[in-house]
Amino acid sequence: MIKDKEETRLVVDKKRTDLPRLQGHSCFACGTANPIGLKLTFYNMDDTVCADITLGKNHEGWQNMAHGGIISTLLDEVMAWTIMYFKRIFFVTRKMEVKYVRPVLIGVPLTVKGRMMKDRKPPYVGAVADILDDKNRILARATGEFVEIPKDKLDLVPDGLKQEMIELFNRF
Repeated sequence: MIKDKEETRLVVDKKRTDLPRLQGHSCFACGTANPIGLKLTFYNMDDTVCADITLGKNHEGWQNMAHGGIISTLLDEVMAWTIMYFKRIFFVTRKMEVKYVRPVLIGVPLTVKGRMMKDRKPPYVGAVADILDDKNRILARATGEFVEIPKDKLDLVPDGLKQEMIELFNRF
């Protein structure tokens, strides 16, 4: 007897781990205190860090399509959280290249996924990110290069925030 393909397909459940976040900050992408922010929340699945979002009219560029700056923000932020989760370091974005593959429509559930690239020569770190629609199609992709900032060089970051970030790294 020949089995139907559906019967023989192996389905593997990926384990989702919700990531903690800082409360009360004004970051446009992930801050909880920004009244016009995206308020992204992140989770880990295997070698990726993800966020789910449905963009609305306030995120529109052309009619029914997300603004390119919002798309870039989503990609940059998921790469940042990917680096924070896997590397637990302080860093800044050095450069980012975005490829817009398909229109990113408003009102459609999206998943933004980030993953680490192979290690680069320190202090550089690489990551890649994708935005996928509800049919799992890639809508936009970015590659980013980030620069690690040594803890003793974080003069512009208030001491309280530095401590909060270290505590966040420890909670991952």
